[in-house]
Amino acid sequence: MADCWIYHEKQQALLCGQHALNNLLQIQAFSPDGLAQIAHQLDQMELNFMSAGNKNGIASKDYLQRIAEGSGNVDASGNFSIEVLRSALLSQFNLTLANTLQETVRNIEITNFDGFICNKQSHWFAIRKVNGRYWNLNSISERPEQISHFRLAAEMEALRNEGYSVFCVVEIGELPNECMNVKELAQRGQQDFWWSERDLLKGKSQASFSSNAWSNVGNGMRLDGRSTTSAGNHGSIPNGGMNIEGLTEEEMIQMAMSESLQAEPASNQKSARSLDLSTVPVPLEPAQGAEGAVRIQFRLPDGKRLTRRFLKSESVKVLAAFVQEQCPADGKVLEMRAGFPPKEISSLYEDSIENARLSGESLQCRYT
Repeated sequence: MADCWIYHEKQQALLCGQHALNNLLQIQAFSPDGLAQIAHQLDQMELNFMSAGNKNGIASKDYLQRIAEGSGNVDASGNFSIEVLRSALLSQFNLTLANTLQETVRNIEITNFDGFICNKQSHWFAIRKVNGRYWNLNSISERPEQISHFRLAAEMEALRNEGYSVFCVVEIGELPNECMNVKELAQRGQQDFWWSERDLLKGKSQASFSSNAWSNVGNGMRLDGRSTTSAGNHGSIPNGGMNIEGLTEEEMIQMAMSESLQAEPASNQKSARSLDLSTVPVPLEPAQGAEGAVRIQFRLPDGKRLTRRFLKSESVKVLAAFVQEQCPADGKVLEMRAGFPPKEISSLYEDSIENARLSGESLQCRYT
């Protein structure tokens, strides 16, 4: 029988919400930038609702206080709210999260659910059924840990007694990629995140066990791309770095673009200028659920946001041609950036979307 492989992102940053979602989905589905954009969209929706419900609008005391408090859905260290996780799953995979104490689900046998997200304070982790077995995919653990069907209900009760909120995945759609085989694993990359189910069941380890799994929490990279040395260090960044606490999404993006432009290789810009995007055909959008289809979110040069499906085998320059098709600008050069801080990607135009690791990414686009 072919071996099954299990995806387990470990805590390399303060982004356990992102790790929990990707471990739940068993794919590298969400980036920090993509989740941060969802958070800021939710913030704006909340602000719009507040201003519309108050006769003083944006001049009301409540509105101004909400502005002063900053985002309620993400902080600079990457702690995301449950609404961000819910929105990400719903928009990209048509899945939703329900608290296991809700009346609509609490009387359902717990083993009828294939996935769970658990939260206590600012820490999130996933439990997922893979190949018929449940696995605790906590990002602060050294490796996936099996939970028997018999013990699952008791484990959930123990988590709630410890102060965790436990959310189950209600499958409006379907959880993707239940079990990866070795061929699919090779195509996915990220070998450090994959574990052989066979080896896990035999107790074999890919790496040395950490004596204290919590020792890695609080170390790593922030949403602004800088390093931090403690989980509580939200207000300042060591070594003279930027402080982005309280900045708007637009200000964060512009600041990051400004910094990265200073170090932009001239060869990248020359390559972008020499490419005639009008000669690059844009294939029809693949159907939802089509094999090899991935979602890309665009922030177009005119400020509009747009999400579209592409085949992961298509080249990155197809994405550029699509942007130019949506927002023509004769005589100007299109610049696309991905990641956070955003990096210019014209050097990747000949690569496939999959190889460039742009699946599920959000691209910032402008003309220069």
